[in-house]
Amino acid sequence: MLYRENGQFKTSYGADQQVFPIRQDRIAIGLLLAFAVFAVPMLAPEYLFRAILIPFLILSLAALGLNILVGYCGQISLGTGAFMAVGAYAAYNFQVRIEGMPVIASMLLGGVCATAVGVLFGIPSLRIKGLYLAVATLAAQFFTDWAFLRIKWFTNDSSSGSVSVAGLNVLGIPIETPIQKYLFCLAFLVVFGVLAKNLVRGNIGREWMAMRDMDVAASVIGIRPVYAKLTAFAVSSFIVGVAGALWGFVHLGSWEPAAFSIDRSFQLLFMVIIGGLGSIMGSFFGAAFIVVLPIFLDNLPLWLGIPIDTALASHLTFMIFGALIVFFLIVEPHGLARLWSIAKEKLRLWPFPH
Repeated sequence: MLYRENGQFKTSYGADQQVFPIRQDRIAIGLLLAFAVFAVPMLAPEYLFRAILIPFLILSLAALGLNILVGYCGQISLGTGAFMAVGAYAAYNFQVRIEGMPVIASMLLGGVCATAVGVLFGIPSLRIKGLYLAVATLAAQFFTDWAFLRIKWFTNDSSSGSVSVAGLNVLGIPIETPIQKYLFCLAFLVVFGVLAKNLVRGNIGREWMAMRDMDVAASVIGIRPVYAKLTAFAVSSFIVGVAGALWGFVHLGSWEPAAFSIDRSFQLLFMVIIGGLGSIMGSFFGAAFIVVLPIFLDNLPLWLGIPIDTALASHLTFMIFGALIVFFLIVEPHGLARLWSIAKEKLRLWPFPH
């Protein structure tokens, strides 16, 4: 009864085409944002910020960028970790080599560098697709791993190969405490989430989806494959590059190329698949599933008072985690976001079956 649209009349095109046309959705999103901005910093302990909330926000942003490429444009990519690494190392070099460079500007410029690399490795998508394209983007992963490990200029001639940043501040406000880092990441996620939602609803988003559904038919009706595919790679790589800069600057503080290995690429791809391909909300669901569930499973025996060996607990976590992934993909191949939309539709139509 609470999720009905009775009395909600739309008298203009703008009202009919808004991001959240249902009033209850707008109220729920507003309350959720208010809770995230005001209540979470007052209630959450430091461990929750460091172990769950900050990684969740940054990986949600990276999954959002990957979902634009894989979910909306249908271009398979296994090089997301590489684009995160490019964003992180480029932002680091802008920060240490240019005196007085603002942190936000460094991160955005890191995203621009990731865009250039993403477009470069996206050029093969004009001729190949499917698994062949996945292998081409996988080459980006191996190339960046080699480059950041062997070319000392990228690490500012660091002998160990690791780099670090400290003393972050925005407009004179330090970004040091877990609460400040959390709010900083949340601001990035909200801004890029709104931009991505509006992009996929616009002309360019429709071109991406047309290329995903049937590229030959899209070309026949006048959509340019070069423009559609390369813009998808560019936007995706930019968002992923900014997420990589946030991962290095805010979450890690000090990192090496192994922080953006191929495992990170597969992790982000699993987030998009489990959360829901072609869904902005699915990026958040997938990130929550991948980040929160293993920590919950690790601590569950302790909370239940079950004495269990640490190694056995770790192995059980992997087994249960993998089984749940398979279960969710069998129950709903379109991801958790599809289950969420089905539940919303049932609420809108309740108690009528049609």
